[in-house]
Amino acid sequence: MKPTFKIPGFLILIIFATLCLTSCKKDPVPPVVTTESIAGITQTTATSGGNVTDDGGAEVTARGVCWNTSENPTVSNSKTSDGAGMGTFTSSLAQLTPGTKYYVRAYATNEAGTGYGNQQSFNTGEVLLATVTTADITSPTQTSAVSGGNVTSDGGGTITARGVCWSTNQNPTVADSKTTDGSGTGSFTSNLTGLTAGTAYYVRAYATNSAGTAYGSQEDFTTPSALGAIVFNPALTYGTVSDIDGNTYKTIQIGTQTWMAENLKTTKYKDGIQIPTETDNTAWINLASPAYCWYNNDATTFKNVYGALYNWFAVQTGKLCPAGWHVPDNDEFIEFVTFLGGLSVAGGKLKETGTSHWLSPNTGATNESGFTALPGGRRSIITNGTFVTMGEIGFYWSADEDEIVYGGIGILHYNSAEIEGDAYSKPNGMSVRCIKD
Repeated sequence: MKPTFKIPGFLILIIFATLCLTSCKKDPVPPVVTTESIAGITQTTATSGGNVTDDGGAEVTARGVCWNTSENPTVSNSKTSDGAGMGTFTSSLAQLTPGTKYYVRAYATNEAGTGYGNQQSFNTGEVLLATVTTADITSPTQTSAVSGGNVTSDGGGTITARGVCWSTNQNPTVADSKTTDGSGTGSFTSNLTGLTAGTAYYVRAYATNSAGTAYGSQEDFTTPSALGAIVFNPALTYGTVSDIDGNTYKTIQIGTQTWMAENLKTTKYKDGIQIPTETDNTAWINLASPAYCWYNNDATTFKNVYGALYNWFAVQTGKLCPAGWHVPDNDEFIEFVTFLGGLSVAGGKLKETGTSHWLSPNTGATNESGFTALPGGRRSIITNGTFVTMGEIGFYWSADEDEIVYGGIGILHYNSAEIEGDAYSKPNGMSVRCIKD
């Protein structure tokens, strides 16, 4: 009789339990996740998120939301990545297209795959017209002017074009004459060209995005009539003086001084050497040596009335004026301003009368001195070498240096009877009047 081997009962229980645990273990499945409602909707962004409530029996390695313009988006579409594990999370949707319907689902991924939450949908905001303001009109000449604008809101879309438009009819549009001055929000400057002398114009800034073109408020101005002759004081007796170029100028005695009654226009020093000239704006503002130019680089239109514009380095040479004449220093300016009654009234007594060259109202202009000051404007380093304020302001260099980077000047305005003493950076281009030695 063969012996019988009995397995102890407790060992049977252990074996059974082990087999049961091994055979009864479940395979992992994709996680369970819900989708949060959509909030914070703009033209290009929104906020959602989700909640992973069951990891499916395996570690959640990725979660977020996915979206598309078609239903039931997946992780192969646009998506966020918002960490791992169970629980809630917040997702930021970006780079959306304005005025578009989107579908959104939360997702969670483990080794078994990706589970998706319930689908949500929303519409991004529509792009609105931009908001733009029109800048004042400045520096009008017979053929040009300066304006611009400021795009203060893009309306939720990209500003693809901006500038000013103008016409001889009210409410101009981009179908009329216009400038193109970049893109985006912010301020910009516009140069109006090809204008006609003695003509009324209407101007509006514009800004274009996908919603269309918005316009700023309307501004209007009239270009000066074609340049007439200088209006001297007919009650006074003038002398004359000529320069090395053969230009002849009227002269006038004011108190004990004798002044040119016209702006200097020589292109040569008194010794016959040519004064350098420069037409490029960037090159002009970087000069540290003598130079002259004509307003708008247009000698034909501006030379005979307004003369040339010189930088202070040309003044500093002491050779601009004809023999026996010189650029006045500050003391000489002060002497004749005092003779004319002081700063508050001398400007009016110096300015040419009327509005042939000065803009209206040409306040206080009597020209009783005979000086016949003109609003020649300047070539400005502040505006990167462009020409500004013709018709509005007359700038006259003094021979005196005011600190290292400045030269002294006298300034007259179209809307004031005053004359100012000030200092401007030496590379500026401004007018010169000579006084007799």
